[in-house]
Order: sequence, then structure tokens, then C-alpha cells
Amino acid sequence: MDFALSPALLQARDRARAAAEELLAPAARTADAEARFDRGLVQELGRRGLLDERDPALARCLIAEELGRVDSSVRGLATVQVALVAGCLAEWGSPAQRARWLPWLRSGEAIGCYALTEPEAGSDVRSLQTRAMRVPGGWRLEGEKHWITNGGVAEVALVFASAEEGVTAFVVPTDAPGLERRPMPGEPLGHRAADHAVLTLRGLELGEDAVLGRPGGGLQVAMSALRRGRLEVAAGAVGVLQACLDASVDFARRRRQFGRRIGDFQMVQAALADMAADLAAARLLVREAAWLEDAGRGSLDRVAVAKLFCTEAALRAADQAILIHGGRGYSNLYPVERYWRDAKGMQIYEGTAHVQRLIIARALLGRDEGASAAVRPPGPG
Repeated sequence: MDFALSPALLQARDRARAAAEELLAPAARTADAEARFDRGLVQELGRRGLLDERDPALARCLIAEELGRVDSSVRGLATVQVALVAGCLAEWGSPAQRARWLPWLRSGEAIGCYALTEPEAGSDVRSLQTRAMRVPGGWRLEGEKHWITNGGVAEVALVFASAEEGVTAFVVPTDAPGLERRPMPGEPLGHRAADHAVLTLRGLELGEDAVLGRPGGGLQVAMSALRRGRLEVAAGAVGVLQACLDASVDFARRRRQFGRRIGDFQMVQAALADMAADLAAARLLVREAAWLEDAGRGSLDRVAVAKLFCTEAALRAADQAILIHGGRGYSNLYPVERYWRDAKGMQIYEGTAHVQRLIIARALLGRDEGASAAVRPPGPG
């Protein structure tokens, strides 16, 4: 098996690496501390061709890894923009929907958000409380979404609602009457430079042409998006893991205690070795899942394996990186505390680690045909 990256993939990785070093690195710490969202950064990523849903899955993962190595907030924005919103429009959208939104999303001139999560519905898409009711000439939506990344700054939202036909996805311009937006209350643990919002739908009326896919087909739309999104989250976690290892090796070489550099102590060496082993395994899991996706053989369970391992490995690495840095790691003067906060978020969103384990176990066991629907555990799949 040849693990070498093609020239096109290397070019995509190098473009993302240059953007990460030139655009993200100088501002990442300040943006995190000030919880500052930079719209101009999105437009510059678009100009550099880093927001294109037509890229192969492996290219998208290489881009996510490089962005995530420096700034998880920006990586998260790009994942929502490309994997969730543009990817769904490209796969399920009508010619008119694609023509209206995809060029703007690729360029970064428009921002998209994916409005699935609700106060009482996350991974269990079937429990959505937002309702879509037919009215003359179209639909009326009522409900509330929360923790919507890009929700306060987006020009277009993909909104999922329960209809008589089943869960249905809608393409909603965010200036539509009846859509209200406000910042998510509280201060997030990580991804502080991202925009997170509450969307309230009150008498939001849409035409028939707003449906994405078909009425009742929203679960398929949601699952296709989450498969892509979870894979980019896993790739972003690989970037965090790489950043933790780089920072820890650098610190272990420079920091001296008891007359020696701390990297010469065996416990520090063991922590670095574990990080390096986790990094190698995580990177291969992401690339395997992306290769399967590009080959038309992508599956929720292979992506779940990658997301589960990569996010938990990133969290382990960030925890050890803080310990290696000692008191310095407990301050935002060094980036490792931000890596820990961001990695914790990756373990939660787009399906928690518990949900990923459920998906993997179901794939191993198969469905219990003798069980009633009432006792089958909820969740995707």
C-alpha cells in the first residue's frame, strides 16, 4: 500500500499550512482571549481556495489538520462552512439552490450555518421539536436551535425540522422575516473565537423551493453531513495532537531542572513517546476513512472510529502537554491550555464520544431484529 500523498494533495496541504502560519498563528491567542470572530479571515481563506466542497475528502482532511494545528475556532468554522453546509447543498440541493449559494460559500463572501441542534435534541435527530407545517404556497417553521456555529454571522442556514412527512431540511436565508438570532449565553470552554448562536424561528415562512432534498428526507441529509463533518473534526484533532507534541518537544529541550533539560527525564520521554504513537495512529485512521470516502465506500462507523480515537488522543496529548509545561501550561501565555479546551469540545460536538462508541458497537453487533422499536437506543444510524 502506497501512503504517499499525490502532488495535488501536497499542494492542498501546503496552501493550508501557509494560511495557518500567515493568517491564523499571529492572531490565534488574542482572538481566543477576546472571543473575537474575524470575518475578513473567512474571505481570505476563500481567496486561497480553502473553502471548496469539491475537494476530495482526503484534501479536506489535510486542510482541517493544518488549520486545526494552529486555531481550532477557524478550523471549526471551515468544517461547518464546507463539510456541513456547502457539502449538503452540493449533494442534495436543487440547481437553483446550488447556483445561488455555492459560489458565495466557496469564496467566503457568504457564511453558512447548520441548524440541527436543539435544547432537547442533539445526536437524536428524530427528537427535534422544531416544526415545519405546510401552508398555502410553502411552509411555516416554529422552534429554536442552539449551539449553532456561525449562526450569528451566517447568510444562509440549513434548518432541520419535524414535518408530517418526517424530518425535513430547509435552505433559509438568515434575513428571512421570523428568524431571530442572539449569542449563545455563557462563555464556552473552548473554540472561543468561533461564533455560536441561538436561532429562534417564529412564523418563519418559506416557499416550496426552500426544501433541501425532499420532504421527509432530512435524516439522510443530516447523516451525510455529519459523516463529512465528523471526519474533519477528527482531522482537526490530529492537528491539535501535532501542536501538543511540537510544543512539548520544544519545551522539553529548553526547560532545565536539576541541572538537566527535562526531556532527559524518563517520565517526560514516555509522555512524548505516547503522544507520537497516538499521532501516527490518529493520522492513519483519518486518512483511511477519507480514502474510503473518496472511493465511494465511506461509512458512519469508520468515521466514528476516527473521531473517537483522534479526539480522545488529542485530549490526552493536551493534558500531558500542560503537565510537561508545569505552571506555564496553566496560563494562556502558552498555547497548550487552549489546546486542552478546544480538544474537550471536539470530544463533544457533532456526536459525543459516547455516541461514536454506540455507532461502532452497532456496526459490530448488527441490529437486534427481535427487539421492539421502543427499547432500541436512540441516536443516529
